[in-house]
Amino acid sequence: MPESIGSPLFWGLFLAGVAVILFLDLGVLNRKAHVVRPREAALWCGFCVTLALLFCAWLGWRFGTRPALEFLTGYLIEYALSVDNLFVFLVVFSYFGVPAELQHRALFWGIVGALVLRAAFILAGAALLAAFHWLIYLFGAFLIVTGVKLLFVGDGEVDPEKNPVLRLARRLLPVTPRYHGQRFFVREAGRLVATPLFLVLLVIEATDVVFAVDSIPAIFGVTRDPFIVFTSNIFAILGLRALYFLLADFMGRFHYLKYGLGLVLAFVGFKMVGSHWFKVPIGLSLAVIATLLAGSVALSWFRPPPAGAPEPPPGLGPDDAQEK
Repeated sequence: MPESIGSPLFWGLFLAGVAVILFLDLGVLNRKAHVVRPREAALWCGFCVTLALLFCAWLGWRFGTRPALEFLTGYLIEYALSVDNLFVFLVVFSYFGVPAELQHRALFWGIVGALVLRAAFILAGAALLAAFHWLIYLFGAFLIVTGVKLLFVGDGEVDPEKNPVLRLARRLLPVTPRYHGQRFFVREAGRLVATPLFLVLLVIEATDVVFAVDSIPAIFGVTRDPFIVFTSNIFAILGLRALYFLLADFMGRFHYLKYGLGLVLAFVGFKMVGSHWFKVPIGLSLAVIATLLAGSVALSWFRPPPAGAPEPPPGLGPDDAQEK
C-alpha cells in the first residue's frame, strides 16, 4: 500500500530536510556576522523558491494534481501575506537601530521560532476543525472582515513601543543598552542581562503570532490537510529572511499590495463561508489568487506613489544601516 500524504514517514523526512536547511543557513553560510547583500539574498531566495516548486512537483507526481495545486495556492497566499512581516521588520530594525550585520541573526532565530509557533497553530487548527466543523464558517467570516479592513481601513502604523511583549520584557528583564555582537545575553557586573538584540527577537516572534492569526485560517480555506498546510507555511517562512534583504531598499513601492491581499482574504473567506453550498475548484482558486496578487504588484510598479507620499524611514536597508 502506498504511503498516505500525511504519513509519519513524510513528516519525518520533511522536518529532517528543514533541519538541514537551517543548519546550512546558520552553521555553514552565515557562521560569521556580516551584511547580507542583494546578490546573496537573491540566491538564497531563489534556492528556497526552487525547493518549494520541486516539492510541489513531487506532490503532483506522488499524489496527483489536487494536492499539488493546494500546496501551490497555500504557498502563494502565505508568501504574499509574509510581505506584511517585512514591513514590520523594517520598522523594528529602525526603532532598535539594529546594525546591518546583526539583522540576519535576529531574523534567523525569529524564523526558527515562527516554525515552532506555526506548527502549534496548524495542529490546533486542524484538531478544532475536525471536532467542530462550524468553525470553518467562523474562520471565513474573520477573513472577510480582515480583508474588508485592509481594503477600506488599512492596517495602521506599527509602533514597537506599544508591543505588550516588549513592555513585559523590559519590566521583568535587566537589559543592557549596547549591542554585544550576535549575543542575546551577556554578563555585566556579575549578573545575566539581555541585549537589545534579544528584545528585537521577542518583538519579531510576537509579530509572527499576530500574522499567523490571519494566515493560518486563510490556508485552511484552501485545504484541510495538515501536512499541506504545514509544508506550504514552512516553505514560505524559510524564504522570508532572504526576501527581506532582497526587497528592503524598495519595499515602499508595493503600496497597492495590501488591496490585493485584502481581496485574497475576502475571496478565501467567502469560499469558507459558502463551502456548504458550493465548491470552488482548486485550479480556479489558484488562478484568482495569483491574478489578484500579480495585478496588485504590477499596479504598484507601474503606478508609483505620488510625489510627497510618505516613504519608509531612511536607513532601513542593509546598505543604509551599514553607513550608520
